[in-house]
Amino acid sequence: MDILSGLLPIILFILLFWLILIRPQQKRQKQVKDMQQNLQKGDRIITIGGLHGNVHALDEGTLVIEVDEGTKLTYDRSAVREVVQSN
Repeated sequence: MDILSGLLPIILFILLFWLILIRPQQKRQKQVKDMQQNLQKGDRIITIGGLHGNVHALDEGTLVIEVDEGTKLTYDRSAVREVVQSN
């Protein structure tokens, strides 16, 4: 019984740490991954570097972003920070 009462604060600390820090981070990572996988041609996006543009073409791991008329850049899907306007 003494061992259990000694371990209880440590177990509660680990549980609290998981609930406050680890779990929300896992949810955010899942949301970002889902957003990057669900990109579609024509979506208005912002990259992690701050580039604004429209998705022109998609591949499995990359996408082509049209910045201006005729200016196209190729990026990894993981470089997309957010979708501003979905198609």
